[in-house]
Amino acid sequence: MAEQIAGGKKLPDDVVAQIADRTDGVALFVEELTKSVLESGALREEADRWMLDRALPPLAIPTTLRASLMERLDRLAPVRHVAQIGAAIGRQFSYALLRAVAHLPEDALQTVLAQLVASELMFQRGTPPESVYTFKHTLVQDAAQDSLLRETRRQLHAQIADALEAHATEPLDSQPELLAQHYAEAGLVEKSVFYWSKAGRRSAARSAMAEAAAQLQKGLDQLALLPDTPERRRQELEFWSVLGTALQTVKGYAAPETGQAYARAIELWEQLGFPTEFLHIPFGQLRYHALRGELDQAQSLAEQLLRFGGQRHDSARLVLGHYSSGRNLMFTGRFEQSRLQLEKALALYDPISHRSLVHETGTHLQAVSLGYLGIVIFILGYPNEAMARSSSAIAEDRRPTHPSSLAHSLAVHNIFLSLVGDDAALDRRVDELVAVATEQDFPLFRAQGTIYRGWAKVRNGDVLSGMSLLRSGLSAHHATGAALWTPLYIALLARACELAGQIDEALTQLDNALEIVARTGERWFAAELHRHKGRLLLRQGYAEAAEELYHKALDIAEEQEGPCQDNRMARERSTSRLTG
Repeated sequence: MAEQIAGGKKLPDDVVAQIADRTDGVALFVEELTKSVLESGALREEADRWMLDRALPPLAIPTTLRASLMERLDRLAPVRHVAQIGAAIGRQFSYALLRAVAHLPEDALQTVLAQLVASELMFQRGTPPESVYTFKHTLVQDAAQDSLLRETRRQLHAQIADALEAHATEPLDSQPELLAQHYAEAGLVEKSVFYWSKAGRRSAARSAMAEAAAQLQKGLDQLALLPDTPERRRQELEFWSVLGTALQTVKGYAAPETGQAYARAIELWEQLGFPTEFLHIPFGQLRYHALRGELDQAQSLAEQLLRFGGQRHDSARLVLGHYSSGRNLMFTGRFEQSRLQLEKALALYDPISHRSLVHETGTHLQAVSLGYLGIVIFILGYPNEAMARSSSAIAEDRRPTHPSSLAHSLAVHNIFLSLVGDDAALDRRVDELVAVATEQDFPLFRAQGTIYRGWAKVRNGDVLSGMSLLRSGLSAHHATGAALWTPLYIALLARACELAGQIDEALTQLDNALEIVARTGERWFAAELHRHKGRLLLRQGYAEAAEELYHKALDIAEEQEGPCQDNRMARERSTSRLTG
């Protein structure tokens, strides 16, 4: 390789030996060290070989690649400054931006760039003034940047950012993170904070939530460098409010990172006097608690939203409060109250005035309210009306282009279809959910998609494969910090175990589910868990224990239905489809 770089001519043995010793076979290192030796002037080119003009000292070949690159840049002193400017801009930079920062005459700048390209430290695409240059390797860029004094580097980044603002509208509009990074490197904190905010919000608006989260965190890091003032707290609240929504998608609604974001946001929100425009912050916090199975805390926050909304005649806050309360009440098994709250949310929701809630909360409130209402109405014994509600939820959520909202609605609809027992529709919807969750990298929804893909396989007769997916989906669901829906998911696994003939394992899983019900208060599926366990015990000949569980299931069902006890048998018939 060294001799190929040397033009196919033989190199002195001791030169090759030192190159081999110092490079450890790393191709880029071999290439750069060989060029460094050739440019050192210690070798003389002859017809078929290179000859040493003088003894080569042991340190003639630098011991590190960076040292080698620095040495080459030092020998190219007349063009080093241009390389340093390019390195400060980035691995790749345009001729136009370099010209704006370098302040060199056109012919001088092009001559310097031609030398850098000829040295193979960078590549050129196109011709000036439309050309673009790329450093051959990040180590070349690093070496050029590292040769700058700290204050000189800061000044250079400030000049680059100013040039971007003055001469390039495209980065300002579509790549504010470039300006944010350069202003941060320049030590201009306020400007860096401004552009990190712009970058994070832009990424969130196009549903690039992982990118948004990273950019917003960088903005918060910069903001921490400013004095603690009311204005800074306001800015920090704005960052956390967007970051909380992004983390719900990237990490999951119940992830510790999400909880920490909303805890800090709530603290700032309270310090600033509960500004109305940040009402989605308590909503995000209550959703965090709900997904973790902390339903009492979630309901307390929902009632707080309703109180504030009523006091301030804030319809958006009321929509969030009624939806959240309706969902929480469903999980605790208070179905009639849940139905009332969800219907109030739908009655108040206005597609125009509440449009911003989709991006602020990551949820289409109308669609998910319809989805949960479909489950509640089905449990109360009205399957046809329930199907209409649930189907309209999916149709509604296809209108806005918001992947996390669509994934949420699909997840709720999959739960509904599993309760109804519509296997064909479940197959289709599971594929949609998995596709959206995988494409957008939504960990919670991907886990739920895995669970329902496993259940679909079980329903289609592939019990063992289905069980494997159910277990991996449950594990992934737990890894996001979520506990909500877990009793139902475990019941699906218990049914799969039963079909596989693993009755003891099925009973163990049902006991696990009932323990979660007792701990979290998620009682909406409790009657079915008792009924399922009773049926398994009856199969094993424990008639008395089974009868006790059947009575327990009936008691729970009657208690949860309140005044609608005439619907009990209809509900038993419909929910029994799930477990046989």
